[in-house]
Amino acid sequence: MSSNPDPRILVLNGGSSSGKSSITRALQELASGIWLTFGVDTFIDALPGRGDSPQAGITYEPDGTITFSPAHRRLEQTWYTGLASMAGSGAHIILDEVLLAGASRQEHLMSIFNDVAVAWVGVRCDPDVAAAREARRPDRVQGMARHQALSVHSGMKYDFEVDTTHRSAEDCANDIACWLSARDPRGEGWRGDVRSLQ
Repeated sequence: MSSNPDPRILVLNGGSSSGKSSITRALQELASGIWLTFGVDTFIDALPGRGDSPQAGITYEPDGTITFSPAHRRLEQTWYTGLASMAGSGAHIILDEVLLAGASRQEHLMSIFNDVAVAWVGVRCDPDVAAAREARRPDRVQGMARHQALSVHSGMKYDFEVDTTHRSAEDCANDIACWLSARDPRGEGWRGDVRSLQ
């Protein structure tokens, strides 16, 4: 998808407990240059009650699904516009994302990041493995990992993919770093070691 060999924004999309946050931190140490990392957790932590207050506009359903108020969506739009401005001013940004609506959210972000070079990385994990990781973490809403493991990838178009089911975050970050450094000079994504559930 990416047409630029030097992306300013690297979007890592995957479900809860897929290992994205660990990958982004490892990738910051491996990728060339200085990369800032932001994402859905950064945004939620800045909301009232770190997302748990009714004022945050987030509702966590019993089955693990999440809904958002119109006010929350408007603020989220402002958040992404600000990140696009930072990238447009020269920052390299890794976004740790959970695109709940899959392709439609990707299209929405692409419209916001229209003037910035973006690369898309899918972070996959088997639903059973993600659910087991979630169960060991008291800070997670149970059920989200299994619900999101496949749905966040629905219709998505990626430049590169990794799978954390049987591989460490460090190994996956190394794959991404190698891909970034070995991208085709014509701007075509390198797909030398893509691992996917499909």
